[in-house]
Parts: sequence; structure tokens; C-alpha cells
Amino acid sequence: MSTLVSVLAPPANASIPLGDIPALVFPALGDTLVMVGIVMAIVVVVGIPLGAIVHNLAPGGLFESRVPHTVLSWVVSIGRSLPFLILMAAIVPFTRFITGTNIGIPAAVVPMSIAGIAFFTRIVENSLRSVPPSLTRVARASGASPVQIIRTAQLGEAVPSIIGGLTINTIAMIEYSAIAGTIGAGGIGYVAVTYGYERFDNGVMLATIIILVALVALVQFIGDTLVRLTTPQATRPNFFSRRVLTTTNSGDH
Repeated sequence: MSTLVSVLAPPANASIPLGDIPALVFPALGDTLVMVGIVMAIVVVVGIPLGAIVHNLAPGGLFESRVPHTVLSWVVSIGRSLPFLILMAAIVPFTRFITGTNIGIPAAVVPMSIAGIAFFTRIVENSLRSVPPSLTRVARASGASPVQIIRTAQLGEAVPSIIGGLTINTIAMIEYSAIAGTIGAGGIGYVAVTYGYERFDNGVMLATIIILVALVALVQFIGDTLVRLTTPQATRPNFFSRRVLTTTNSGDH
């Protein structure tokens, strides 16, 4: 066992050979992707309906109610305002109660999910606020139920904005996963701190930076592409110009 440990974990003052860096960082990248993937699944499942509820509890909403709206808004604001490192430390007993541990990926998922849900809930609320109220009024006048109105007239119209917010939220969760590495959650953050920072290994630190930058750039590219595909004006760039031109030519005759 001691021989195996000495092979896997070189002395503190030793740098990782360049040829061994991929074997160290790529499994850590896999842990980061698993961590962020689980968190974002939870964030989407909880954040979208919660954001819709907060929006429709506000004045002018489908089921306007001042007290519940105020309470939920304060809860979301508190979740957003706490720096992630402080939130992670403050809920250690709750994390241990939920997962049975305060280290590893399960322990990181709990505070990351709480922070992500609060962030995404506010994004969804703001996205729904940008939807013209006339759409809701028309849907209500046509006899649609509140669930149908939320699903079609509100969320359906806010899809591009929500996807844009989801992109920002995913990038934030990648950053949070790096912070969670400081408590032994694994992932790129753990490798950067344990091997890059504590051992002053510039090779490992540079590799983790490159991977994180590339990962964020990839997420941003996918998010921007999805926003363009779901925005009618982007998918039909010449439609309105053709209508205007046709109308103008008809008027000239």
C-alpha cells in the first residue's frame, strides 16, 4: 500500500511530470461534469416552477398574493446574496444530514443546488417579467387554465431569455465546483488547489486553467447557439424586412 501511495502521490515538493498531467486532470474534469450536471438538473427542475410561482404571486400575476410573494422573494434573495464559500460552510450540518458526509461530490451538490436554484429562480422571474402582459390577458380571455397560461403564454415566450440565463447559471456552477474542490469535493478545483497551488506546480495549474476556460467557452457557445435557434427574429432574419418592403412597394402603386 505504501508503495502504491508513493507512486500515486509524489512528494509535496515534486512536480507532476508533464506526461502524467492528462491522467490527473481528465478524470477530474469528469468529476466536474458529473457534479455540474447533477446540480443543473436539480436547478432546472426546481428553479423554473419556483420562478413562475414567484412571478405570478407578484402584483398583476395570475394568483397575486402579497405575503407569500414577499416571503419567497426574501428567501431567494438570501440564497443569492450569500457568497458560495460562506453558504457552503454555513450549511455543513444540513449537508451532512442529507448526504451523510461533508466531503466529496454529494456534499458539494447540496450547497451548489441551493445557490443555483436561488440564482435561476430570479433569472426565470425576470425572464417572465419581460413577456408582454397582453399575452397573458389574451390567454386568460380565451379560457386557458393558469397552468396552460404559464406553460404557453409565459414560459413559451420566455424560452430564449431563460436559455440565456441558464447558460450564465451553468458557468457559475462550474466556478462553484472549483470552489467546492477546496472541501475535497473532487473535480478540477481540487486538482488545482491540491497539486497546482499547494505544490506550486505551474504545469498542473496551467492545465486546469486551460480546461476551465475551454469548458466555459464551450458552454457559452452552446447557450448562444440555442438562444439564436429559439429566437424567431434570429431564425427568420429577413421576414419582417420583406413584409415592410412589400407593403412599401404596394403603397407606391
